[in-house]
Amino acid sequence: MKRIIFIPLLVLMASCQPTKITQSWTAKDAAPKKYKKLLVLAVLPDNENELRTKIENHLADDLRELGYLALASNKVFPAGTFIKGDTARAAAAIDGKGFDAILTIVLLDKKKERYYVPGKVSEVTYYGQPNRFDNYYSAMTERTYIPGYYGEETKYMWENNFYDLYTKQMIYSARTRSFDIASKNTLAHSYGLLMAQSLVDKNILLKPEVVEE
Repeated sequence: MKRIIFIPLLVLMASCQPTKITQSWTAKDAAPKKYKKLLVLAVLPDNENELRTKIENHLADDLRELGYLALASNKVFPAGTFIKGDTARAAAAIDGKGFDAILTIVLLDKKKERYYVPGKVSEVTYYGQPNRFDNYYSAMTERTYIPGYYGEETKYMWENNFYDLYTKQMIYSARTRSFDIASKNTLAHSYGLLMAQSLVDKNILLKPEVVEE
C-alpha cells in the first residue's frame, strides 16, 4: 500500500531542496589530498541508464568546476564494462587508467509516494462590492475556495562512497535522499552540486593548484 503524506510543506521543502544528505561518515585518519584524477561511477539498474549518465556527468562537471580532474565512467568505458557483482572485472577495467580515486554512486531504493495538498481559502475581501447576498455568495463560492488535490513524486535513496585507489580504502561515505520534482536533469544537477561540495567540506579533496588534462 502506498503511503499518503498529509503534510503540504513537503512539496515546498522538496522543491527548494531536491537532494539532501541524511548521514555521512569519514575515516578517522582521512586527510585532504591532491588527487590527480577522479572517476565518477554510478551503479543503477539497466532501466535507469539515462539517469545514471546524467548523474555521472553532472557530478564530474561540478568537480571539474571546483578545480578537480574528474571523469564520468560513461565517457571513459564502453557500455557493459561494469556488471553488478563482478568486482574483479571492474577493478581490472579501472587499473592502468591513471585514476587515484573513485566516487561510487549506488541507487539503494526508488519508490513513488503520494501527498495531499489541502484546499485553500482566499483572504481577498469584498468590501465595496454589490451587497446583495446572492451576488456575494456566488462570488465567494466561485473565487475563494480552491479544492485540494493529490500529487505523486518519486523518492530516491542513494549511497555514495569515496575510495583512495592507492591505499585501497574507503575514506568517505554518505547517504542521500532525492525528490524527482521537475526532471531527471534537475535531480542530477542538484545531486552533483551537493556531493561535490560535500567532498570539499569534509576535507576529502584538497584543491590542486593546477589541473592538467
